[in-house]
Amino acid sequence: MVEYLGGHHTNLPYGNMGWPLLGETLAYLKPHKSYSMGVFLQEHCSRYGKVFKSHLFGHKTIVSCDHELNMYILQNEEKLFQSSYPQALHGILGRLSLILVTGDVHKKLRSLALGVIGGTKSTVNFLPSIEGLSIAMMESWKGCTEVVFCKEAKRFTFNLMMKHILSIGPDEAVTAEILGDFHTFMKGFVSLPIHIPGTSYFKAVKARERITSTIKGIIVARRKEERLQNGDFLDLILARENLSDEERVSLLMDLLLGGYETTATLLALLIYFLADSPQAIQQLREEHLTIRKNKKDGELLSWEDYKQMNFTLNVIYEGLRCGNVVKFVHRKSLEDIKFKGYLIPAGWKVLPIFTAAHHDPSLHENPWDFNPWRWDDQATNKKVSFFGGGLRLCPGGDLAKLETAFFLHHLVLNYSWKIKGDNFPLAYPYVEFKNILAIEIEPIQKTMEHKC
Repeated sequence: MVEYLGGHHTNLPYGNMGWPLLGETLAYLKPHKSYSMGVFLQEHCSRYGKVFKSHLFGHKTIVSCDHELNMYILQNEEKLFQSSYPQALHGILGRLSLILVTGDVHKKLRSLALGVIGGTKSTVNFLPSIEGLSIAMMESWKGCTEVVFCKEAKRFTFNLMMKHILSIGPDEAVTAEILGDFHTFMKGFVSLPIHIPGTSYFKAVKARERITSTIKGIIVARRKEERLQNGDFLDLILARENLSDEERVSLLMDLLLGGYETTATLLALLIYFLADSPQAIQQLREEHLTIRKNKKDGELLSWEDYKQMNFTLNVIYEGLRCGNVVKFVHRKSLEDIKFKGYLIPAGWKVLPIFTAAHHDPSLHENPWDFNPWRWDDQATNKKVSFFGGGLRLCPGGDLAKLETAFFLHHLVLNYSWKIKGDNFPLAYPYVEFKNILAIEIEPIQKTMEHKC
């Protein structure tokens, strides 16, 4: 029992180890509004301080709601700390997932991901493909008075990633096939890790196997073309000779997952927060009207236009801060570490909680308010960590901002909207809306209306 409570270590943070085996995991994972810390963290920080000990996910754990410690953890990846996710995620994500691998393997795959994303952004069709899908979605809403935005956002981001990664269009049969498997795949993330037929976890593992098989088939077909000519992620990955096919498939899966789920969540959060901020919508609309006035009819957006979307980026950053697409990450300490008088013992799990820092009143004035203007102060950038940090800084962060900005450009120039019913984002810990975010829409220039 002494060992379970923390052994004979001195200077451990205060805390509660909860029940044997279970610890406090169930209470920690209890869903809560994503724009709050949740009752568990609020009560523990109030009782024990911003850094406390617990027993989570089957391990003795140090939980950090302290931004300074969080950044220290992220900046010392592979030196003092290392990525360490629950074993159940390995079965879903695969052993070579960028999220799970460490050391030289992670360095190799992350470098490749950065190169692939950077290389694709320089192609002539990159921006037109983003804008084309944005325009197509606006067109598909014509005549509608109501849309289920979460579903639409996922359709948009998935089609976009399929185009970027595999040069596959939204109307091709394989797109619907992979999207269906991804829906099953995502449900396994918050399920009990019971690998028995019929469970969500089992279905998620099988869905991943089907996606993997489909991607392998696409790779075989692309090789038969004998030359790489699509200019997509797959072309760039196949051109790298120092990769195994297992690594190629795993990286393509990571790019699909990251670009699909997280960007769709960001879009939904922005729609939600903006609906209650008419002043922000007005300034956003004015910014995009100014950009549009300087362009010819039908002329597409350019990189120069994107550089003028300053308030748009403020809105995106504030949505990330308030909504918390990623609540926390899993790490473990590689040696005994002392920080502000606390001991973090070697081998203990460490959870940096980004949500807590994003809602810390000592860092952000009125932190629960959606306030894009706070980003006019450059110092705000140093008080957040929504893209992670250090060696594991999200490689697709810039891509997500670009896609979101282009989508918002066409949205605010074409529609106004309001949230329908009782709707808000919940952290499970991944973010999902209570009622799939149904919204009522109205064209800026009214057209015939009927309910879709």
